[in-house]
Amino acid sequence: MAMRHLSRRGAVLIGVGVVAIALVGFALRPSPIDVDAGAVSRGPMRVTVDDDGRTRVRDRFVITAPVSGWLQRMSIREGAAVAKGDVVAWIQPMPLDSAARRQTEARVQAADALAHEASLRVAQARTALDLAERALRRSDALFAAGAISPAAHEAAVADRQTRADDLTAAQSRRAAAVADAESARAALVTAQPAKSAVPVRSPASGRVFRITDPSARVVAASAPLLELGDAKALEVVVDVLSSDAVRIRPLDTVEIVEWGGDHPLAGRVRHIEPSAFTRVSALGVEEQRVNVLVDLLDAPPSLGDGFRVEVRTTVWSAPDVLVAPASALFQRGGDWSVFVLSEGRARQRAVSVGHRTGTAAEVLRGLSAGDSVILFPSDKIADGVRVRAVGG
Repeated sequence: MAMRHLSRRGAVLIGVGVVAIALVGFALRPSPIDVDAGAVSRGPMRVTVDDDGRTRVRDRFVITAPVSGWLQRMSIREGAAVAKGDVVAWIQPMPLDSAARRQTEARVQAADALAHEASLRVAQARTALDLAERALRRSDALFAAGAISPAAHEAAVADRQTRADDLTAAQSRRAAAVADAESARAALVTAQPAKSAVPVRSPASGRVFRITDPSARVVAASAPLLELGDAKALEVVVDVLSSDAVRIRPLDTVEIVEWGGDHPLAGRVRHIEPSAFTRVSALGVEEQRVNVLVDLLDAPPSLGDGFRVEVRTTVWSAPDVLVAPASALFQRGGDWSVFVLSEGRARQRAVSVGHRTGTAAEVLRGLSAGDSVILFPSDKIADGVRVRAVGG
């Protein structure tokens, strides 16, 4: 009887010991690591090249003094609107000696030659526009028949618009060249002091951007007096890294932001300059930069010349791809991987990645829509580690 009592007592003690050991082991078990989580989903994705730019008038004219003489005080002010042919200044010419006359005659010949060249440019631009219009008519017919893609048709439309803009610009340059030739001939009106002042007329309609000096003074022939241009014909100049410039193509769509308005402005890449230049960054690093010229398609009246903007140029887009947060990606052994949350544990999974931005990555293989991945995984995270999602 005493033996059975001792046996039962021993069994109880053993059971209590097992439970105590189990409780201690449970208490000493590592707690789950708190992690931020994000979801893998399908949707549109766009890759952009972002950089700062500035606006400028596409066709700027510098009005110069046609003759040497006494410039009367200019009454026109910066910001004033002028029409083609308006008088912007008056100059009382000085008498010309024989040497000055020969120089002025040579200037007249040079101005006439530039005016003739500008006329030829207009003819070339008009021919290019005619060809683009015929190509667009063929493209319209092929697009209606389903023989070409929408992108090819949009390229034909954009090319026609570009050629039309080139013709307008060439006509403006011809007008300026003709005005310069007329101004040069005005210097040969007389070799004696003129009885009346010579008017300086605007070669084109626009707005005055800068006046060199409105004060009355003596000026030499060809001295700059003021700058003007069409404030509505704006373009954006943005300098990007040369490594980014190789990904940009003419006609790429552009979004103009941070210009001061409450909505982005639309633009289109017109030209990528073929030569790069060196610029030192704020960190003292030399960078090779390339100027990209962007046409503004809907410039508001409040946007002027020399304004700072931020430009986002779309270099790739797709309407439906598998997208994962870029912060979930890490490299081990040269391959991309992520940690997927599965039943309270982190599971390392190799993935194949396509296009990437600062916040998202295109997943080609290794994940599915709806997967939950760990964001910014630390060195404490390893395959099989217990984790607890606190976000996502």
